[in-house]
Amino acid sequence: MERPDGVFDREQEWSDLVRFLTVPGPGMRLGVVYGRRRQGKSFLLRRLVKAAGGLYMMAVEEERRLALERFASAAAQTLFGIPASNLVFDTWEDALRSVIAALPRAARHAGPAPVLVIDELPHILKHSPELPSLLQLLYDESREDGSAPPIRVIVCGSALSVMSELLSGAKALRGRAMLDLCLQPFSFTDTATYWGIDDPTVAFQLHAVLGGTPGYRDLIADPPPESVDELGQWLAGNVLDPSHALFDETDYLLREDPRITDRALYQSVLTAISRGATTPTKIGSIVGRSAQALAHPLDVLVKAGFVVRVEDILLQRRAQLRLADPIVRFQHAVSSPRLAMLEDRRADEVWQASEQTFSSGILGPHFEHLARVWTASRAAVDMFGEQFGPVGPTIVNDAHGRTRHELDVVALADGQVPRTSRATIRLLGEAKHSHQRRTIADLARLERIRDVLDERDIDARQARLVIFARNGAESDLRAACDSRADASVVDLQAMYGATSG
Repeated sequence: MERPDGVFDREQEWSDLVRFLTVPGPGMRLGVVYGRRRQGKSFLLRRLVKAAGGLYMMAVEEERRLALERFASAAAQTLFGIPASNLVFDTWEDALRSVIAALPRAARHAGPAPVLVIDELPHILKHSPELPSLLQLLYDESREDGSAPPIRVIVCGSALSVMSELLSGAKALRGRAMLDLCLQPFSFTDTATYWGIDDPTVAFQLHAVLGGTPGYRDLIADPPPESVDELGQWLAGNVLDPSHALFDETDYLLREDPRITDRALYQSVLTAISRGATTPTKIGSIVGRSAQALAHPLDVLVKAGFVVRVEDILLQRRAQLRLADPIVRFQHAVSSPRLAMLEDRRADEVWQASEQTFSSGILGPHFEHLARVWTASRAAVDMFGEQFGPVGPTIVNDAHGRTRHELDVVALADGQVPRTSRATIRLLGEAKHSHQRRTIADLARLERIRDVLDERDIDARQARLVIFARNGAESDLRAACDSRADASVVDLQAMYGATSG
């Protein structure tokens, strides 16, 4: 089964789906596909059903009876070739048994098994929580029958906090699903290609606002900006425009997760994190709740993919909480504080007033994040000839120098375990988003950090020193790095696959 035309990237995901359909053996096999809104899950699964044969059903927010009618209508036309009004299901068990029994006749090829896809499962679970248990029952019955024809059932959804728990603990589908596939946003380099952006600086800044969510491109009629000077005007006509679909994207994302009930509280937590509060205590001081009272909301936000815990790569210390979704971060840092001005259609003024916040509060952390992502990628292997292990930030206290160094990028040796006393460090990097070019002083700082780690008996003597330079490097730093094997400058051009200047 070739990847269909019109599917950008997703080679690995399509391969995983095809392998799931073609694994030999009788009976039912179950799969779970999930990912945040607008990642292309439905787009991919509809094409999978079209290629292999079967039934695709998209659930919506409606009551149980209407959901069963929708399922019956789709099955009647696709599997039974009868008018929708001629097929009625009273229970989900009747519906699933009938459709699964009819599914083999929908097979398109001798190889892939036909597939039933139930998309946006969380909508059904609101009124029919028994569905996973019914799938468990049908799966067990099918596996006991050695002559049962091969079929596949995939459940899909966007509410990550719900979907991620389908296979956890004592849940009905645990141990029964062969496929557990999460569709992630495109990488920052693939995002640039997808949008057709050649300028790495423009690509980086656009990614800092929209991330790698492919569905956003379809919502924006304007071509991407050709230079950073055009970015403000471009944002004013799209993300900062109250009439645009993306203006309230954060609200839509929160509403789709059924576990997020008190949206005012969750929005307040996200706002606090966007202002730099990185621990429950700091968030609580802004929100007006105790750290203990925020434990559950924070856990939900992490499971739902809104918040990520950033662990220190070397030290056993409290993780830092960060906003995971670029558009959520942008809307809380830029849009929400000046909402009245935006509703008054003064987006140009809002952008001018927010440029410093955008640079320090959005571009800075995003550049550090992409530097860590790049270090863990194949591109770093191609440049340095070495596969690194876990990558993350750390803090190094320099008692002699009476200072504390916040290190943006630390890569351990391949196979090493973070936060252990015997970890070997293979790369020390600094990623500062600054309009100034990096200088020889930045290299000296990394050398000092390496010396401090060595004095503490941490194996960092062979660590490569890397300066991630958003705006390039001065000639003295370039010359110093060119003259030695253990130091490098990596700029945006190099990170995006162009030659470093």
